[in-house]
Amino acid sequence: MPKAATAAPAKKDEEFSPIITATLQASMIAGISNVLAQAISAYKADTPLVIDWVPVFQFFLFGIISTPPNFLWQELLESSFPSHHLAPTPEAIASASASDEKSLDREATLGTLVEPALNKCNTFIKWALDQTLGAAVNTLLFSMFMHGTQAAMSHRAGSSFGTAPEQSFWFLLEGLKKGNAIQYHSVNWNWVWEESKAEFVSLLMASWKFWPFVSIVNFAVLKTVAARSLAGNLAGIAWGVYMSLFASGQ
Repeated sequence: MPKAATAAPAKKDEEFSPIITATLQASMIAGISNVLAQAISAYKADTPLVIDWVPVFQFFLFGIISTPPNFLWQELLESSFPSHHLAPTPEAIASASASDEKSLDREATLGTLVEPALNKCNTFIKWALDQTLGAAVNTLLFSMFMHGTQAAMSHRAGSSFGTAPEQSFWFLLEGLKKGNAIQYHSVNWNWVWEESKAEFVSLLMASWKFWPFVSIVNFAVLKTVAARSLAGNLAGIAWGVYMSLFASGQ
Protein backbone atom coordinates (compact mmCIF):
# COMPACT_ATOMS: atom_id res chain seq x y z
CA MET A 1 0.00 0.00 0.00
CA PRO A 2 1.29 3.45 -0.79
CA LYS A 3 1.96 5.55 2.24
CA ALA A 4 -0.57 8.19 3.03
CA ALA A 5 0.65 11.63 2.14
CA THR A 6 1.77 13.52 5.18
CA ALA A 7 0.81 17.10 5.65
CA ALA A 8 3.60 19.55 5.00
CA PRO A 9 4.84 21.14 8.21
CA ALA A 10 3.47 24.57 8.83
CA LYS A 11 5.89 27.21 7.67
CA LYS A 12 7.19 29.21 10.54
CA ASP A 13 7.20 32.94 10.33
CA GLU A 14 10.89 33.68 10.35
CA GLU A 15 10.53 37.39 10.00
CA PHE A 16 11.37 39.61 12.93
CA SER A 17 8.77 41.91 14.39
CA PRO A 18 8.98 45.52 13.15
CA ILE A 19 10.37 46.77 16.46
CA ILE A 20 13.18 44.18 16.44
CA THR A 21 13.99 44.94 12.80
CA ALA A 22 14.10 48.66 13.57
CA THR A 23 16.36 48.04 16.59
CA LEU A 24 18.80 45.93 14.57
CA GLN A 25 18.89 48.55 11.81
CA ALA A 26 19.42 51.43 14.23
CA SER A 27 22.17 49.70 16.22
CA MET A 28 24.09 48.75 13.08
CA ILE A 29 23.74 52.25 11.65
CA ALA A 30 24.88 53.78 14.96
CA GLY A 31 28.01 51.65 14.90
CA ILE A 32 28.69 52.45 11.24
CA SER A 33 28.25 56.16 11.96
CA ASN A 34 30.92 56.01 14.62
CA VAL A 35 33.32 54.25 12.27
CA LEU A 36 32.69 56.97 9.67
CA ALA A 37 33.32 59.63 12.31
CA GLN A 38 36.64 58.02 13.20
CA ALA A 39 37.54 57.91 9.50
CA ILE A 40 36.76 61.63 9.18
CA SER A 41 38.88 62.40 12.24
CA ALA A 42 41.80 60.38 10.87
CA TYR A 43 41.51 62.10 7.49
CA LYS A 44 41.47 65.57 9.07
CA ALA A 45 44.47 64.70 11.23
CA ASP A 46 46.24 63.05 8.27
CA THR A 47 46.84 59.90 10.30
CA PRO A 48 46.18 56.22 9.48
CA LEU A 49 42.73 54.97 10.42
CA VAL A 50 42.85 52.53 13.30
CA ILE A 51 39.33 51.81 14.52
CA ASP A 52 38.73 52.15 18.24
CA TRP A 53 36.02 49.58 18.87
CA VAL A 54 35.06 50.90 22.30
CA PRO A 55 33.09 53.96 21.07
CA VAL A 56 31.70 51.83 18.21
CA PHE A 57 30.39 49.42 20.84
CA GLN A 58 28.98 52.29 22.91
CA PHE A 59 27.02 53.70 19.97
CA PHE A 60 25.86 50.21 18.96
CA LEU A 61 24.60 49.67 22.50
CA PHE A 62 22.82 53.03 22.51
CA GLY A 63 21.00 52.01 19.32
CA ILE A 64 19.78 48.82 20.98
CA ILE A 65 18.58 50.64 24.10
CA SER A 66 17.06 53.76 22.54
CA THR A 67 15.24 52.34 19.51
CA PRO A 68 12.41 50.34 21.18
CA PRO A 69 11.05 53.29 23.23
CA ASN A 70 11.38 55.56 20.19
CA PHE A 71 9.52 53.02 18.03
CA LEU A 72 6.72 52.86 20.62
CA TRP A 73 6.69 56.66 20.77
CA GLN A 74 6.16 56.84 17.01
CA GLU A 75 3.39 54.24 17.23
CA LEU A 76 1.70 56.28 19.96
CA LEU A 77 1.88 59.43 17.85
CA GLU A 78 0.46 57.64 14.81
CA SER A 79 -2.38 55.97 16.72
CA SER A 80 -3.27 59.23 18.46
CA PHE A 81 -2.93 61.46 15.40
CA PRO A 82 -3.22 59.40 12.19
CA SER A 83 -1.42 60.98 9.25
CA HIS A 84 -4.07 59.94 6.76
CA HIS A 85 -7.85 59.68 6.65
CA LEU A 86 -10.17 58.34 4.00
CA ALA A 87 -11.54 60.94 1.58
CA PRO A 88 -13.64 60.63 -1.59
CA THR A 89 -11.65 60.24 -4.79
CA PRO A 90 -12.00 62.88 -7.53
CA GLU A 91 -13.89 60.31 -9.62
CA ALA A 92 -16.34 59.64 -6.80
CA ILE A 93 -16.89 63.36 -6.25
CA ALA A 94 -17.53 63.86 -9.97
CA SER A 95 -19.97 60.94 -10.09
CA ALA A 96 -21.79 62.16 -6.99
CA SER A 97 -22.02 65.70 -8.37
CA ALA A 98 -23.54 64.32 -11.58
CA SER A 99 -25.84 61.97 -9.61
CA ASP A 100 -24.38 59.13 -11.66
CA GLU A 101 -25.46 56.10 -9.64
CA LYS A 102 -24.01 53.61 -12.11
CA SER A 103 -20.57 55.18 -11.90
CA LEU A 104 -20.79 55.26 -8.11
CA ASP A 105 -21.75 51.59 -8.03
CA ARG A 106 -18.87 50.74 -10.36
CA GLU A 107 -16.40 52.71 -8.23
CA ALA A 108 -17.72 51.03 -5.10
CA THR A 109 -17.16 47.63 -6.72
CA LEU A 110 -13.64 48.60 -7.78
CA GLY A 111 -12.89 50.10 -4.37
CA THR A 112 -12.15 53.54 -5.78
CA LEU A 113 -14.75 55.55 -3.87
CA VAL A 114 -12.27 56.67 -1.23
CA GLU A 115 -8.51 57.05 -0.91
CA PRO A 116 -6.08 57.98 1.87
CA ALA A 117 -5.64 61.73 2.21
CA LEU A 118 -3.04 63.56 4.28
CA ASN A 119 -4.41 64.96 7.53
CA LYS A 120 -2.43 68.19 7.75
CA CYS A 121 -3.57 69.06 11.27
CA ASN A 122 -2.58 65.68 12.71
CA THR A 123 0.70 65.75 10.80
CA PHE A 124 1.58 69.13 12.28
CA ILE A 125 0.65 68.00 15.81
CA LYS A 126 2.84 64.90 15.52
CA TRP A 127 5.70 66.90 14.06
CA ALA A 128 5.47 69.48 16.86
CA LEU A 129 5.33 66.85 19.62
CA ASP A 130 8.19 64.89 18.09
CA GLN A 131 10.42 67.94 17.77
CA THR A 132 9.72 69.29 21.25
CA LEU A 133 8.92 66.57 23.78
CA GLY A 134 10.50 63.76 21.76
CA ALA A 135 13.63 65.71 20.88
CA ALA A 136 14.13 66.93 24.45
CA VAL A 137 13.85 63.44 25.96
CA ASN A 138 16.10 61.87 23.30
CA THR A 139 18.74 64.56 23.71
CA LEU A 140 18.85 64.15 27.47
CA LEU A 141 18.89 60.36 27.30
CA PHE A 142 21.74 60.39 24.77
CA SER A 143 23.87 62.58 27.00
CA MET A 144 23.06 60.58 30.12
CA PHE A 145 23.80 57.28 28.40
CA MET A 146 26.97 58.37 26.66
CA HIS A 147 28.55 60.14 29.65
CA GLY A 148 27.49 57.31 31.94
CA THR A 149 28.81 54.56 29.67
CA GLN A 150 32.07 56.37 28.93
CA ALA A 151 32.63 56.78 32.67
CA ALA A 152 31.66 53.14 33.26
CA MET A 153 34.35 52.06 30.78
CA SER A 154 37.02 54.52 31.89
CA HIS A 155 38.82 51.70 33.75
CA ARG A 156 40.15 50.81 30.30
CA ALA A 157 42.97 53.33 30.84
CA GLY A 158 44.25 51.38 33.84
CA SER A 159 43.86 47.96 32.24
CA SER A 160 46.65 45.98 30.62
CA PHE A 161 45.25 47.01 27.22
CA GLY A 162 45.39 50.76 27.80
CA THR A 163 43.60 53.18 25.50
CA ALA A 164 45.41 52.32 22.27
CA PRO A 165 42.84 51.72 19.50
CA GLU A 166 44.77 48.63 18.41
CA GLN A 167 43.94 46.99 21.76
CA SER A 168 40.30 48.11 21.93
CA PHE A 169 38.85 44.90 20.49
CA TRP A 170 40.74 42.74 22.98
CA PHE A 171 39.72 44.99 25.86
CA LEU A 172 36.07 44.58 24.86
CA LEU A 173 36.40 40.84 24.32
CA GLU A 174 37.97 40.20 27.72
CA GLY A 175 35.61 42.61 29.48
CA LEU A 176 32.50 41.04 27.95
CA LYS A 177 33.75 37.54 28.78
CA LYS A 178 34.36 38.50 32.41
CA GLY A 179 31.25 40.68 32.62
CA ASN A 180 33.16 43.78 33.73
CA ALA A 181 33.49 45.74 30.48
CA ILE A 182 30.91 48.26 31.70
CA GLN A 183 31.04 49.17 35.39
CA TYR A 184 28.02 51.37 36.02
CA HIS A 185 28.37 50.91 39.78
CA SER A 186 31.49 53.08 39.72
CA VAL A 187 29.86 56.01 37.88
CA ASN A 188 29.28 59.35 39.59
CA TRP A 189 25.74 59.93 38.34
CA ASN A 190 25.59 63.43 39.80
CA TRP A 191 28.47 64.37 37.52
CA VAL A 192 26.75 62.68 34.56
CA TRP A 193 23.56 64.67 35.25
CA GLU A 194 25.43 67.97 35.46
CA GLU A 195 27.33 67.30 32.24
CA SER A 196 24.12 66.33 30.46
CA LYS A 197 22.37 69.50 31.61
CA ALA A 198 25.30 71.65 30.53
CA GLU A 199 25.23 70.42 26.92
CA PHE A 200 21.45 69.99 26.61
CA VAL A 201 20.62 73.29 24.92
CA SER A 202 23.47 73.17 22.40
CA LEU A 203 22.62 69.59 21.39
CA LEU A 204 18.91 70.35 21.12
CA MET A 205 19.58 73.40 18.96
CA ALA A 206 21.85 71.32 16.73
CA SER A 207 19.14 68.68 16.33
CA TRP A 208 16.64 71.35 15.26
CA LYS A 209 18.88 72.17 12.29
CA PHE A 210 18.42 68.66 10.93
CA TRP A 211 15.62 66.50 12.36
CA PRO A 212 12.57 68.74 11.74
CA PHE A 213 13.06 68.29 7.98
CA VAL A 214 13.43 64.51 8.32
CA SER A 215 10.41 64.37 10.61
CA ILE A 216 8.05 66.27 8.31
CA VAL A 217 8.97 64.02 5.37
CA ASN A 218 8.42 60.95 7.55
CA PHE A 219 5.00 62.02 8.74
CA ALA A 220 3.76 63.51 5.47
CA VAL A 221 5.04 60.92 2.98
CA LEU A 222 5.67 57.58 4.72
CA LYS A 223 2.62 55.73 5.99
CA THR A 224 3.99 53.06 8.34
CA VAL A 225 6.02 53.32 11.53
CA ALA A 226 8.44 50.69 10.17
CA ALA A 227 9.08 52.75 7.02
CA ARG A 228 9.56 55.89 9.09
CA SER A 229 11.95 54.08 11.37
CA LEU A 230 14.04 52.92 8.40
CA ALA A 231 14.10 56.41 6.88
CA GLY A 232 15.00 57.87 10.25
CA ASN A 233 17.81 55.34 10.64
CA LEU A 234 19.23 56.21 7.21
CA ALA A 235 19.10 59.91 8.03
CA GLY A 236 20.64 58.98 11.34
CA ILE A 237 23.90 58.05 9.62
CA ALA A 238 24.69 61.73 9.12
CA TRP A 239 23.42 62.62 12.58
CA GLY A 240 25.31 59.72 14.11
CA VAL A 241 28.56 60.95 12.60
CA TYR A 242 27.94 64.37 14.15
CA MET A 243 27.07 62.88 17.53
CA SER A 244 30.11 60.60 17.42
CA LEU A 245 32.37 63.57 16.81
CA PHE A 246 30.57 65.46 19.58
CA ALA A 247 30.91 62.55 22.02
CA SER A 248 34.63 62.30 21.27
CA GLY A 249 35.05 65.98 22.10
CA GLN A 250 35.69 67.17 18.53
